[in-house]
Amino acid sequence: MEKIRKLSKYQGFWPVVVLLAILLINGIISGGAFFEIKIVDAHLYGRLIDILRNGSKLMLLATGMTFVLATGGTDISVGSVMAISGAIACSIVDGRILPGAGQNVQAAILLALLGGMLCGAWNGFLVSKIKIQPIVATMILMVAGRGIAQLITDGKIVTVNSDSYYFINGYILGLPFPLFIVLFVVALVLLFTKRTAFGLFLESTGCNPVASHFAGINVNSVKWMVYTFCGVTAAVAGLIESAGIKGADCNNAGLFMELDAILAVAIGGTSLSGGRFSVPASLAGALIIQSITTSVYAMGVAPEITAVVKAVIVICICLFQSAEFKDKMRKRFSGHKQERTAKPA
Repeated sequence: MEKIRKLSKYQGFWPVVVLLAILLINGIISGGAFFEIKIVDAHLYGRLIDILRNGSKLMLLATGMTFVLATGGTDISVGSVMAISGAIACSIVDGRILPGAGQNVQAAILLALLGGMLCGAWNGFLVSKIKIQPIVATMILMVAGRGIAQLITDGKIVTVNSDSYYFINGYILGLPFPLFIVLFVVALVLLFTKRTAFGLFLESTGCNPVASHFAGINVNSVKWMVYTFCGVTAAVAGLIESAGIKGADCNNAGLFMELDAILAVAIGGTSLSGGRFSVPASLAGALIIQSITTSVYAMGVAPEITAVVKAVIVICICLFQSAEFKDKMRKRFSGHKQERTAKPA
């Protein structure tokens, strides 16, 4: 019991518990079918694999968003950055832009990542140097980003025919390749934040930027870096999505995913006002959202009420994680219990 109490103090404990509870409930309702995994053409298939594969984009976005929210900011342009990176990569592979580099998947990926980096750097410049409110600064690219993507593709849906490009959303060792991308990015992030002082600088910037500045931390540079990194993770997510649909759909790529990314980080316990953060907890939050989506579809819930069901479940999760809500419920429960024991026999 004492070990459980110690574990419950970690930021990622309750998100993981909620995730396991959702999976367990699905397993009970489906009679175990939810956990079935099949091997077809040396590839693993099943609902658990679908959650990991489809949730890879959200996990990448949540990783970048965790850093941004840790500084007390936000980035609502990541969906548009996904559209831009997909448009750049598919247009190069298709030969629409840079005809000499046609079918050059490596060049397409590098330039798409560079495009995402520039988008993130632009957001970081507006927030850290121009001092525009983060939600307003990133809203600029959120609105203009899809227009930029449309200009890149001439307003058309660009389809590509390249097995090398499809591999971005393919399989390796029987598992979805996007999962390995997520593991690689998260490993680099954890090494960088745990083995260097940057993690401390990031948390300090979110808690008190003024005190951090007087302590010698370059707050503006920290913010610029995290927004740039968030742009890169969004670009990687855009590559995965475009490889999955085998083309660039600028209108629908990453649509509303910025909201799911922010929600995933919030479910993971990172405060929207900045400060303490946890990338593993945010990943658990992303998997919770994807598990809810997969579960709702698996249960045959009508598409028109899927969003409502998802919202209700997320509200319950957030209330369950709220320390203030749990304290009020505990006091109310203990109060009723005392009233019962105080009544005369």
